[in-house]
Amino acid sequence: MEEPTPLRWSSALPVLNPSTITTKNLRGDKILLPQSALEQLLAAARSQSSATSNPWSTDADSAQQLPNPLTFRLTNPKNKNAVYAGIREFSAEEGTMGLSPWLTEALGIQEDEYVSAKEGTDTEQMELDGVHIKVEARQLPKGTYVRLRPLEAGYNPDDWKPLLERQLRENFTTLSKGSMLAVKGARGEEFKLLVDKVAPEGDGICVVDTDLEVDIEALDEEQARETLRRIMSAQKGADGSSTGGEIDVWKSVEGQVVEGEYVDYTLPSWNKSQPLAIELHTDEDDFALDLFITPKSSRQRALPREAVHVFGDFSPTVNGVKKIIISPTNVELEGAEQIAISVHGYKDPDATEEARTFQYTLRAKVDLPDEKAESNGTSNGTEEHSPDDEQCSNCLQYIPKRTMMLHENFCRRNNIVCPSCKTVFKKGSPEWEAHWHCDKDDAFGSSTASKAKHDDIFHMERHCPHCEFSTNSLPDLARHATSVCPGKLILCRFCHLEVPQEGDPFNPSPEVLMSGLTAHELADGTRTTECHLCDKIVRLKDMETHLKHHELDKVSRLTPPICHNVNCGRTKFGVGARGQVRQAPAEEQAGNDIGLCAICFGPLYVSMHDPEGKALRRRIERRYLGQLMSGCGKAHCGNEWCKTGRVNAGLEPKPSNTREVLPLVKPLLAQIKDVLYFCTDEGSQRGRKLAEMMASEGVWEVEWCIAAAEAEKGNLERMRDWLQAWAPTK
Repeated sequence: MEEPTPLRWSSALPVLNPSTITTKNLRGDKILLPQSALEQLLAAARSQSSATSNPWSTDADSAQQLPNPLTFRLTNPKNKNAVYAGIREFSAEEGTMGLSPWLTEALGIQEDEYVSAKEGTDTEQMELDGVHIKVEARQLPKGTYVRLRPLEAGYNPDDWKPLLERQLRENFTTLSKGSMLAVKGARGEEFKLLVDKVAPEGDGICVVDTDLEVDIEALDEEQARETLRRIMSAQKGADGSSTGGEIDVWKSVEGQVVEGEYVDYTLPSWNKSQPLAIELHTDEDDFALDLFITPKSSRQRALPREAVHVFGDFSPTVNGVKKIIISPTNVELEGAEQIAISVHGYKDPDATEEARTFQYTLRAKVDLPDEKAESNGTSNGTEEHSPDDEQCSNCLQYIPKRTMMLHENFCRRNNIVCPSCKTVFKKGSPEWEAHWHCDKDDAFGSSTASKAKHDDIFHMERHCPHCEFSTNSLPDLARHATSVCPGKLILCRFCHLEVPQEGDPFNPSPEVLMSGLTAHELADGTRTTECHLCDKIVRLKDMETHLKHHELDKVSRLTPPICHNVNCGRTKFGVGARGQVRQAPAEEQAGNDIGLCAICFGPLYVSMHDPEGKALRRRIERRYLGQLMSGCGKAHCGNEWCKTGRVNAGLEPKPSNTREVLPLVKPLLAQIKDVLYFCTDEGSQRGRKLAEMMASEGVWEVEWCIAAAEAEKGNLERMRDWLQAWAPTK
């Protein structure tokens, strides 16, 4: 087939100031062109196709000849920088163009080289002030390969694939050789990569509707060594924080964490019918460690951090223990693949001394009811006291009455009780001197460091980095970050990438509330795909409902009529495309009164008038006699009413003379309307056995299994797929 003539169009346009086109949300390699550019492109397409086009075609047909996607080569005449771009809209002011920040940087356009929208109508002023970027329509080949090189050492994201897929799909139409690609990480970090090589060979490729193989290689050996050194250093736990890893409910793990750092663990499996307790034991200061937990599901993808977690404990330890109990009915466990646990070493933001290292023991276990009962009994003070005991009015302990006077004299002389929390301190002790109660809530502690931590966690103004939400409490910020925040990471059910959920947290759209989808999924779900069952074009977000209609259709489907030959693996009238099972013979297909398929009835067919079926009975009788006396001679035969079949199956042979065989055949002739025993071909016989074996599993009726065997030619795996798609279950 002859290659289409390349589209030829070019222009030189000044660049609008980015501040005037912020509403267009230009990202990646996208540009804005004026409406006149579209008209010129259409005219160029018509003029180039007029020589070869159909003389009866219309202008509307010619309009469809614009290439898709439209790509352009941009050149800055001042510094000769060139880059490829894709079109966003034809909505720029006449005589101007808009560029994304990425294109502006790639072309080396300075701040004083932009023009305003008002200057766009003043040609003389534009020639004096603005740089004119040359824009050429240039179609690029579909890319098959690209090699990227990190511009800095130490890049180590969890997975490059979703980051690159999201970046290219959302923001780029082309990749230009020698350009710099900035990729946003899942935690807000930025990775800068050089586009070093592309295939097919050239200076650019198109990345739309193509499978792109990507290699990421270091710029040089020194960078590779430095990256490896940083990765290994981060994994070492000798002098710094532990490396974390997987834990289980059978044993505890010991570790250490440096102030300001996190140690991440995952719990891959647990008893989901029992409450789960995560315990953190430490001998350090009661405020030194924090515990954060996030059940990882499609709706929660970020690692637990102080500002992003589902369950967290900032409170002081009680007897050296922090404990978070998660109920099995908690909605956050719904669909959880694993549980992410992080131990955080708290660091005062104003601290200047060297970071300390804290030791701890982490344990995950089932929270047994009897343990809770015992702990409740102890904490509620339900233990019985002797009638001879009396409570001290100062320290509130129970003391034997006979020693109460001595105890009270000593206690009042040496101890003091906080009137608010009833905690007993030694008079003049540092703990008593530093004891505090927050005037904004019920918190209290016994050190200046714990007071500083409380104020930092619960009374310091903080702003969400992804929206306008602000709060003075870290737990509130974490609750926002794991619920309605547009920057919350999810696993999109349509593009299968980790992406922000997007949307307006303060005014969510009704469709988001009603559908249960996030704003990103609503937008991504508008893409269409072909239903694998009926070939209809369906929106991705409607596919689940569409498939449920197929499930409802299956319930009302009629059972396939199968061939009455017990050795045959076919239906009476055949199976059509897309699971269609015929209930009556086709127009060109002759029927029969004994329930055989066309292939089994073929040897019995005679073109003669036989209204009472007597001739047919005689032919059936001769068929049975031939099978029992001579056999069919087929090595695959398993028919018990065939001499060959009985030999193959190792059964006792039946009589082989006419006088003894006739009495055996008579009962078979009496039931020819219900069942017949004819030899058949190997494929049909094998399909019947496979169908009966599959029906014995109790999921589908044997008639549907036979239809599946006929449709898929006895392929067992494809039979299962066919049944799941088209057959109702029992």
